[in-house]
Amino acid sequence: MRIACALVCTLAIAALLLVATTPTTASAVDVFGALRVPGEAALIVGHRGDRAEAPENTMPSLELAMDDLSFVETDVQLSRDGVPVLFHDSTLERVTGDRRSVGDLDLDELRRLDVGGWYGRDHVGERMPTLDEFLAALALRESARALVELKADWTVEEVRTVVDLVERHQLRGRVVLQSFSLETLFAVQRVSPTTPRIMLIRELPADPVPLAERLGVVGFGTTAASVSAAPGALEALHEAGVAVLCYTLNSHERWQEVSALGVDGIITDQPSELDEWLAVTAPGT
Repeated sequence: MRIACALVCTLAIAALLLVATTPTTASAVDVFGALRVPGEAALIVGHRGDRAEAPENTMPSLELAMDDLSFVETDVQLSRDGVPVLFHDSTLERVTGDRRSVGDLDLDELRRLDVGGWYGRDHVGERMPTLDEFLAALALRESARALVELKADWTVEEVRTVVDLVERHQLRGRVVLQSFSLETLFAVQRVSPTTPRIMLIRELPADPVPLAERLGVVGFGTTAASVSAAPGALEALHEAGVAVLCYTLNSHERWQEVSALGVDGIITDQPSELDEWLAVTAPGT
């Protein structure tokens, strides 16, 4: 009897210790700071790095954004041999001239492709970065954070590959995973419920709060048109502690439109120009 009681007590203590050491789920405030009010300056997110200065999703572009901004955005796909690499399009053609997709080639084959020459002579010979390479660079910049979009549908095991890399580089809380895919978001939730995540959605529902709660997301990434059409949805999300970011906005008119509504982040191809615009329109930021 005493042995049984001792065993029960030991298990109870172990359970308490597990609860005490398990990190809580990140919140939008943890990731983005205080949620914005109408007219307050939004965070600037460099879309695929700083595309105004270097070819998208290459290390020069991403490092420029990480050096100057709080947030950089990039895209991840899996090579045929299961390595996460940074690339946006469904095929390689626009950037490399190759009509195949990322998933058709092994990493060694992908690394032989030129992903910078299309942008200009100064970038001929740029190679496709791996997620591991990008995270290593991010880890060196203590103030930088990243929005990492998992393209298309990811399985639990595939998501675990990404989460393991984030953990290996000790970037918990500094990397936000995002996706348009419900399957992928549920996979992230299952693998690592404490990893902050964003649902990408082209149109916000009139009441997006139940969806946010079901998915456990810290925010939504959506269009300016969606936020303008449903300002009540933005207000409801803020009341629930959920952030709203808008993609991909490159004009003063769009920046003014979403800033007036109080979005929390603007994803842009023109981060330096947006920074200058905010310095004029929202001094002190």
